[in-house]
Amino acid sequence: MTIVPPTPGEPRRPQGPRDPGDAWVIAEDGTKYWGAFGAAGLLAVDEVRGVLLQKRVEWSHFGGTWGIPGGALHQGEDAVTGALRESQEEAAVPPGAVRPLLTRVLDLEIWQYTTLVATVEEPFVPEIADPESLELRWVPLDEVEDLPLHPGFGAAWPELRRLLDLRPVIVVDVANVVGSVPNGWWKDRAGASTRVLERLARLAADGIAGDRFGEPNVRWFPWIVAVLEGEARAAEDVDGITVMRADGLGDEAIVAAVALAGHEEDLAPRVTVVTSDRELQDRVSALGATPRGAHWITELLGE
Repeated sequence: MTIVPPTPGEPRRPQGPRDPGDAWVIAEDGTKYWGAFGAAGLLAVDEVRGVLLQKRVEWSHFGGTWGIPGGALHQGEDAVTGALRESQEEAAVPPGAVRPLLTRVLDLEIWQYTTLVATVEEPFVPEIADPESLELRWVPLDEVEDLPLHPGFGAAWPELRRLLDLRPVIVVDVANVVGSVPNGWWKDRAGASTRVLERLARLAADGIAGDRFGEPNVRWFPWIVAVLEGEARAAEDVDGITVMRADGLGDEAIVAAVALAGHEEDLAPRVTVVTSDRELQDRVSALGATPRGAHWITELLGE
């Protein structure tokens, strides 16, 4: 493996100073990969308009083909941050307009490319914001393969398309999780529940290794629904997760949450219910959800 900067006169981001990551990684067989620290791109998914694709300018690597906004990672930059930065620089994707759904990593040992798949939360009009794009277009999912695709994106698209229909949902029986750790929670049920909600929000933001859902090389950013009952209903709301306060028994609210998630927008979410209540586990299993004991989530939370 060799790392070399762009050759003199080679057009790469003409504006601004060059970051150390803006260099080619060259494999022993001569194949070139852009990004000394790897690269990342954003696959923005709009439920109505499709996916945002970029037609690459002719002088770029595989110019004239269609792919996603992306590029070399900066030194010390994580892939999610890099993908969002690149999409802002190349397509003017507004901050906060998309919500991460998953990352998928192509690991070639000498080089990695991370695709961040994110759903559009606030619709926006993409704009060509630098010289690397000929066109930006929302493309319906069933028309993507009709375009001349960048070889890397073309190879990844079938797997990405399959993953788009999977939206992991985790429904958490908070009372059960709180009660699984003997830390004095009974003295302040609402406070103990708030602390669990805060840790769940961090988990949702950090993501969960795809192995937990049978998907290696993927990291999911799941929709987490936390169900509160009794005194715990006084817990504070926490950004990043959905909090349901049960009017009566939490079991009924959990079953309702599973039924709702299972029919959300005709997608096929993988619903995991975290509870150690055997009867409730049987009920959600009958609805097609996967039950897990409280330890499943406490391990992820670092309890």
